[in-house]
Amino acid sequence: MENLRRKAEQLGILLSHTQLEQFQRYYEMLVETNKVMNLTTIVEYEEVIDKHFLDSILIGKHMDFKTSLSVIDVGTGAGFPGIPLKIVFPQIQVTLLDSLNKRVLFLEDVIRKLELSGIEAVHCRAEDGGRNPRYREKYDICVSRAVANLSVLCEYCLPFVKPSGWFISYKSAQIQEEVKQAERAIHVLGGSLREVVPVTLPESDIVRQFVMIEKTGHTPKPYPRKAGTVGKMPIV
Repeated sequence: MENLRRKAEQLGILLSHTQLEQFQRYYEMLVETNKVMNLTTIVEYEEVIDKHFLDSILIGKHMDFKTSLSVIDVGTGAGFPGIPLKIVFPQIQVTLLDSLNKRVLFLEDVIRKLELSGIEAVHCRAEDGGRNPRYREKYDICVSRAVANLSVLCEYCLPFVKPSGWFISYKSAQIQEEVKQAERAIHVLGGSLREVVPVTLPESDIVRQFVMIEKTGHTPKPYPRKAGTVGKMPIV
């Protein structure tokens, strides 16, 4: 994990010996479980460090996670970016949301074995969670690396965010048209697009685009719509 330590330092993040051990254990569990469950196509050691671990914590270069924020990771999959953010910023409170129960069981195992506290894994569809009073507008920040159109992601994610909170969408390069097409959805759901921030992965030419959406009002009650509708009929 020396490469992870060095590259994180270039982001202004200093990792302790304990944190590096947690990342090492997480890597081992990811690769071992991936043999029997489809968690990721990326399993090579250095690629996991760059494309999962470092990519997850890149946002720490732009946003302050050093206070006790509540964070929800929607469509977390194998735990990205939520678990790396929790390891690096242990004071944040994290909810990992995923629709597949066997992934949630894996995440609960990771949480136990890494001895993380202030973090939970929840088996739930985003559309159902966004209507549940336990989760609706309860979070300072929603993050998502899920592969979906931004208009769709906004309907999945903005209902979880408190007014004055943030939805941060992890996107790749060339997203100008996608952002433009999502403008109405952002407005309808109570958000306001603030900026798109490019951050380059240390020692690479890989650029991550962070779409920064502030929650400026409440999400109207009809949203999110029922499961199956959001992806088929995005707000345009």
